[in-house]
Amino acid sequence: MKRLLLAAVILSGVVVPASAQDTQQLFVIERSANMNVVHYVAQLTKDGALDPKAPVIAYWIMLANGGHREDLNLVEKQLAYGFTIRPDPSGRFYRMTLAADKEREIKVYQAGEDVKAEMVIDGRPAFLHKLYVSSTESGILPSVNYVELFGRDLVTGEQRYEKLMPKR
Repeated sequence: MKRLLLAAVILSGVVVPASAQDTQQLFVIERSANMNVVHYVAQLTKDGALDPKAPVIAYWIMLANGGHREDLNLVEKQLAYGFTIRPDPSGRFYRMTLAADKEREIKVYQAGEDVKAEMVIDGRPAFLHKLYVSSTESGILPSVNYVELFGRDLVTGEQRYEKLMPKR
């Protein structure tokens, strides 16, 4: 099954990290600027646990340029797509915040064989799947029009959605 999946990915032209079997997709950030997508993935050790040295990594999939993988640059890490992550004192999960919004926390943890990214979306705990950033490209830095959060409610399983407007 893994070989079939790997063959399908190779044929699709999307480049996958060499250690694809040791990662799990958490969520993505899509943008209005182009088709390129930032992927946030959980890194696992060989025994399937979250890697304590780097439990989450982020990188671009450059869909507007052939689908290759590219690391975030220093400015992207510091101002927008980078993140901080630290273990919770309980040892049961990690606390993650994105550089662009240090106030909203994302809880990263294992649930059986799956790794989940959980945050509050529209006032309810939800599994985060995607953020969409609408921006206007002008000047040195783009101006954010709004951010949309998409996920699934932890309790009901229903789709969760929230639109965030920037503080001006």
